Amino acid sequence: MRFNWPFYVASFLVIVAGLIFGFYLSGWLAAMVLTGTALALWLTLASLLASWWVYDVSDLYRYGWLTRAAGKSSGRWINAHSGFDETTQALKERLPGDWTVLDHFDPVCMSEPSIHRAKKLYPPLPGTLPAPFDRWPVANASIDGIFGLLAIHELRTHADRVKWFTEARRVLGEEGRVILIEHVRDAANFIVFGPGFLHFHSVRTWEKSWQEAGLRSTESFRISPWLRLFILTVP
Repeated sequence: MRFNWPFYVASFLVIVAGLIFGFYLSGWLAAMVLTGTALALWLTLASLLASWWVYDVSDLYRYGWLTRAAGKSSGRWINAHSGFDETTQALKERLPGDWTVLDHFDPVCMSEPSIHRAKKLYPPLPGTLPAPFDRWPVANASIDGIFGLLAIHELRTHADRVKWFTEARRVLGEEGRVILIEHVRDAANFIVFGPGFLHFHSVRTWEKSWQEAGLRSTESFRISPWLRLFILTVP
């Protein structure tokens, strides 16, 4: 909600207007307006509830999934984000090793207003490396694990996602892995986010991107009804 507040303000105004006009109208027109208002109310409340569950209740920021996903207790790690980083500090505290933090923010290809607001409000942590998503300042075969947590969907085209996964494959060492957490375009996300679920990518879309880059999924599991974690490795 911090970065999507214009949506909720607009939703509130639509709901208020719908209630006012709905009760002044009559017949089928009133029924249509009130039905639309009820739908807007549902999507607003459902998305708020789902967001609260994901960020405050689920295992996402409790990191119960971390040991299973990382595969080892220490190593050489990358945390890649798209301009908003609220995970690096917690990851460092829980997973020892050498950490590199990459900021892929690109104001041209990442056009969503919410990510621009997040970038403005929360500057990168000290030591973060600005890095184009397709050219990382990281040596070949040098990394044990790459984390992309609710960030890589900001690459909106298939070609850009393939380039990101290609770089990930290049820097992964032997038995290295990519840990990707994302909302996906599925029924659970549609029910609570409505048309907003189109901002997410389907599982098949993700698969096509990482497979084209030469990676494969070795494990996938949900960490909430709306979030899925993928573990990717080099075949």
